[in-house]
Amino acid sequence: MIMYLLMALTAAVVAYAGTWGARVVGNKLRLYQPIRSRDMHSALISKLGGLGIFVGFFAALVVASNSFFVKDIFRHNDAPWGILAGAVVIVAVGVADDILDIRWWIKLLGQGAAAFIVAIWGVRMSVVPFIPEPIFLDSELVQIVLTAGLIVTTMNAVNFIDGLDGLAAGVAIIGGGAFFLTAYWVHRNNPSTDNSDLATLLMAILVGSCIGFLPHNWFPAKIFMGDSGAMLIGLLMASAGVVATGQIGSGLYDRANGIPTIVPILLPFAVLSLPLLDLGMAVVRRTARGQSPWSADRGHLHHKLVDLGYSHRTAVVMLYVWTCILAFGGVAFAVFPWQMVLIVVIAAALVMAAVTAWPYFTRNSSRPGEQ
Repeated sequence: MIMYLLMALTAAVVAYAGTWGARVVGNKLRLYQPIRSRDMHSALISKLGGLGIFVGFFAALVVASNSFFVKDIFRHNDAPWGILAGAVVIVAVGVADDILDIRWWIKLLGQGAAAFIVAIWGVRMSVVPFIPEPIFLDSELVQIVLTAGLIVTTMNAVNFIDGLDGLAAGVAIIGGGAFFLTAYWVHRNNPSTDNSDLATLLMAILVGSCIGFLPHNWFPAKIFMGDSGAMLIGLLMASAGVVATGQIGSGLYDRANGIPTIVPILLPFAVLSLPLLDLGMAVVRRTARGQSPWSADRGHLHHKLVDLGYSHRTAVVMLYVWTCILAFGGVAFAVFPWQMVLIVVIAAALVMAAVTAWPYFTRNSSRPGEQ
């Protein structure tokens, strides 16, 4: 645990300094985009914050490759460097979009290139989670295509939810923290002599990088993470999910104090449930209008909360709480009886649903003369 926390601390310190540097460069060169009707800010702010998150990730990964215990992850394993290569590509594409506002199909091609780099030289989905038995994939082509598709989907999901100051970074910290705890617990309690794990390391570094970035991005934000940061978070989340899912066939989760095999299936969806829900709603909404799924609008979950009457900060905190319920609810399935967890999660979700919708009900219940 200590080495993972040191890697997270390294990422946080470097990301904080890197984000500060990106702020200075962005403001000095006036690398801004015009404010759009769907934007929630009213001042010109640089979107180069993703560079700060990236340098934190890069520095911590290099330090980890030469550090006690965690360096075993890199032994005879090119996956971390394949993930880094994909990260370099997606950050470059994101920065280009944050500065030049490139066409959606060009960005999609860049996402595909980064995802295929990770799938070819990094990690691959060799097992499809299925109940009662997982399906093993023998075809390398199928593994690569499925992995790339998952990475692109996750990148867009995180990118879609990045609309309020501190939202995407906070969701990544909460979800990544839940993922980290589960992955660490599994490897800490299995009988293997080597407890180092790539998914655990990726989540520790991601959480640390986002912690270092968040002080610059908390409302009122001094810099945005932009597409470069949001897509990088998605790429790292998806890569860690592929690593965990690939461990199903080894029986690792079943041997770790009886943690059920379904946990690596459930957890990535629980962690990313809000971004994935927002992505699905956006695709349906835009397609129904005859628009491209990648066209922009003002119909995301965070927009709805602000339209209900919540302040910027309150809307962000509400989505943080929702993420905690779903992400740590997924973790709880690995530790406690599923019946008890299900009851608690449903109860917590119902309470939060009532709290979330409270402004809507109070507004509609008031008399016409009071409006």
